[in-house]
Amino acid sequence: MFASYLIGLREGLEATLVVSVLVAFLVKSDRKDKLPQVWAGVLAAVALSVGFGALLTFTAAHLSHTGQELFDAITSLLAVVFVTWMIFWMRRAARALSGELRGKLAGALEMGSLAVVVMAFLAVAREGLETALLFFASVQGATTTAQPLIGISLGLLTSIAIGYGLYRSAVRINLSTFFKWTGLLLILVAAGISKYGVHDLQEADILPGLSAYAFDISAAVPADSWYGALLAGLLNITPQPTVLEMVAWAAYLIPTLAFFLRTPRAQLASAPAA
Repeated sequence: MFASYLIGLREGLEATLVVSVLVAFLVKSDRKDKLPQVWAGVLAAVALSVGFGALLTFTAAHLSHTGQELFDAITSLLAVVFVTWMIFWMRRAARALSGELRGKLAGALEMGSLAVVVMAFLAVAREGLETALLFFASVQGATTTAQPLIGISLGLLTSIAIGYGLYRSAVRINLSTFFKWTGLLLILVAAGISKYGVHDLQEADILPGLSAYAFDISAAVPADSWYGALLAGLLNITPQPTVLEMVAWAAYLIPTLAFFLRTPRAQLASAPAA
């Protein structure tokens, strides 16, 4: 549930920030007549994201066992790629995001109402599609979909509340700090998803070593215990992981964390001047 909540919060807040910037720009520019076009684009993006998630679920449910394992592996690895790109992109572009969106919307206003709809749609659709893919990949190892659904719903509701509070200037948070800490947690989630993707490839007989366990802690950490469920749900650490699973987990986590925690050169260059 926590991993799903984090996905909903992080991706939802990005989408909410985009919408709040667009709405604030129109309100301050006295172009409230274009607000329906923005909301039309947002609703279309939400519908596309829900449809994409339903398509993933439907496709996985109508495949053979081997085909389903291969499909789950591909979606898991794609989710890792997308979430990693999103984490580093948002870290780099967060400060300039507002000005960039205002510039694009100003150009769309000059082109007409349809351009405003398309611009709002594209701005939100990327986050929605990433959310659907990442959520689908993160719940593959879950025994029930109830808790992940509750988690992502609460995350999205929290992001909407924070976004509205920022828009109304009732809430002020350091977005750079927020994206840094949620980025760290999402890297842990992505490492677990990459591990699960390797396990699916082993289940599909694409990779060997399905019975070659790295360790066995099932006696100390039962899979049906609350702490076992927490480790499996957040980090995808299972009591009996294979050697290849742990190699994939470490091969993603260590260099990605090191690169993420490295101070950007731009900050190092500006520090003496500051």
